Formats: sequence, C-alpha cells, structure tokens
Amino acid sequence: MRPIYFDNHATTPLDPRVLEAMLPYFTKDFGNPASVSHAYGWTAAAAVEKARGQIAGAIGAESAEIIFTSGATEANNLAIKGVAEAYFSKGKHLITLVTEHSAVLDPCRYLETLGFEITVLPVEPSGLVSVEKLAAAMRSDTILVSVMAANNEIGVLQPIEAIGRLCRDRSVLFHTDAAQAIGKVPLDVTWVDLMSLTGHKVYGPKGIGALYVRRKGPRVRLAAQLHGGGHERGWRSGTLYTPQIVGFGEALALGIDVGVGALRDRLWQGLRDLPGLTLNGSWAQRLPGNLNFSVAGVDGTGLMLAIRDRLAVSSGSACSSVRIEPSHVLLALGVEERLAYASLRFGLGRFNTMAEVEEAISVVAGAIVGLRQAVK
Repeated sequence: MRPIYFDNHATTPLDPRVLEAMLPYFTKDFGNPASVSHAYGWTAAAAVEKARGQIAGAIGAESAEIIFTSGATEANNLAIKGVAEAYFSKGKHLITLVTEHSAVLDPCRYLETLGFEITVLPVEPSGLVSVEKLAAAMRSDTILVSVMAANNEIGVLQPIEAIGRLCRDRSVLFHTDAAQAIGKVPLDVTWVDLMSLTGHKVYGPKGIGALYVRRKGPRVRLAAQLHGGGHERGWRSGTLYTPQIVGFGEALALGIDVGVGALRDRLWQGLRDLPGLTLNGSWAQRLPGNLNFSVAGVDGTGLMLAIRDRLAVSSGSACSSVRIEPSHVLLALGVEERLAYASLRFGLGRFNTMAEVEEAISVVAGAIVGLRQAVK
C-alpha cells in the first residue's frame, strides 16, 4: 500500500474535475490557438481566453495582464530578468529575501554576474520580513523588490500589502512569487506589479504557469526572455499548450480550499506536546495546510526512513530534496543545523482526511519515541 500523501507543497494531485475539462483539448479540440483562419484555432483560442479570465479573476486582475508560461520558475525568471533588462538605465539594484525559492535567488545571482547589485535581506525568527528593514535597504537606484507571498517550506505569509504600499510610494516595482499561495489564501494584485503563478500547486496540471504583469498605475515594461513568434504580447513566444491552460483555469475556478486548516490544526495538536518539537515559522501568519517542525534528539535521516513507508512528507522543498544539506530557509530563521536536518514539512490538501491525520500523528509519534529509545 502506498503511503498517505502529505506533500502538497511539492505538488498536488490533479483534481478529476480539472482533468474532465482538459480532455477534449487533447483530442477533438486540438487546434492551435494562434491559427486564426479556421474553427479549430478559434475554438482553442476561446478556451485559452476563458482560462485567462478565470486566472485573472482569481487574483483581481484583468485578462490582458496574464501571460502564460511553463510554470512559476519561468514566470520568476521573466519577471526578474525582464525587469532588470528593461529598467537597467534607471538602476541596477534589486532586493529579495534569504528565504526565497531558488527560482528567485538563482536569477538574482545570475544578474550579479552582469553587474547588478542584489540585496538579500534576512528575516525575523518568525520567517517574516521587517518592512522597516526593507524600507531602509531601498536606494535611489532600486528597480525591483521580489518577496514571495507564501514560503514553500514553512508556509509563512509575508505582509504583501504593506510591502506593496512601500514599493508604490518609492516608485519601485514589486514582484511576488505566489506559487504556494494561489488557491490556498485570497490573493489580490492591488499592491503588486508582477505575480508568478503555477498550476500544479492548486490541483491543476504540471507544466503550466502564468505571470501577472500590471498594465497601468504603473504600466510595467519587460524584456522578453524567449523570442520567436511574438506570442503573449511579445513577452513569451511559443505555441500555447491549450489543455494545460484550460486545466489551470478550471483549477482556479474551483475556488479556495476550505477545511484544510482544521486538519493542520489537529495534526499539530496531536504532536506538539511531544518533548523536543519546535514549530518553524509564524503560526498566525501561515498557510492553512502547512506544518513544519524540528525534532530534537533524533537523526533526521533516520526519522525520514522510519516514516516513509506510511507517510509521504518532506524535510524541505522538493527542488532541494536530492541534496544532503540543511534547509536554507530554516537556517535563515536561526534553527540550529542539527535541528534543520531533523525537520518535517507537512503539506495538507483538499483530499486529505481527518482519519489520515490521526494516523500521521500515531506514525510520527511512534517513530520519534522509537528513535530516541534506540540511542539510549
């Protein structure tokens, strides 16, 4: 029997309703949405525009402000590199956080090789950024601030509105990676200039994402990173993958999950009294389905081995799970290295049940007690 899936921050299962919406566009309605001279293309184009509207509606944007990409990684690269290239005559300074996903940190490191300056701000022990420290880090040549809406490891929700207001006051563009937040908490682009999204974190298909790009107040300029055909307002060339786009739109049309927070709360309630457990990140400002904690007095590898046949969880982000190193996010919070190794991330989702949560409590508690007894 396969383990219970609690790794919804890595990816989510495709919702059957999403699959049903996608299927016709693999077979009967297979046209290229860029084919404007016949019905096959018109049908595909209409489906794409419907999905664009669904995605825009989920974040309070206009349809024309949604640019399709292959995922949030590409959206982050387009936002960060695209702004840097388009605005370098204004300045070459960008600001981000030490706890960002590698899809933000790596493009920033790349820009440093081209002569840009990157300020990587620390976070508080809660995982939250100090808006005051962010303000102090801004300079006259700052062109972009990139702060993720929800952290992929500890689930912390950053103060997006406060950051956005600060950036607007300073005439600095604000980008947020909302890959983990979309479909889990309400999102609004009122104070955001660029927002990265992806489908597979919200019960949609893999391989599809989007970048919100503000059209007015201010109108954001970007330098394209893919050329060849002029698709997506010239910012992202390439034939649109209609089935994936339809699935992404349908996934967001299903709305925000409800009830996941109660499952997470019960999971922590059942584990928190075990000796040596420490919650990582703010409890109050957190995704409803996220639980990340460290376990003192056990070997991290041993803990994962003890539970992996019954629970599918992770000890960090899926992108770094093949590396034998502690989470950079937990280290940034001040978590000791040995505790960072012995940490578990639960990502609960809409298909989890209370019975599965109760089993998880039993499995984790039993593994911790057994490992501690083994070293006595």
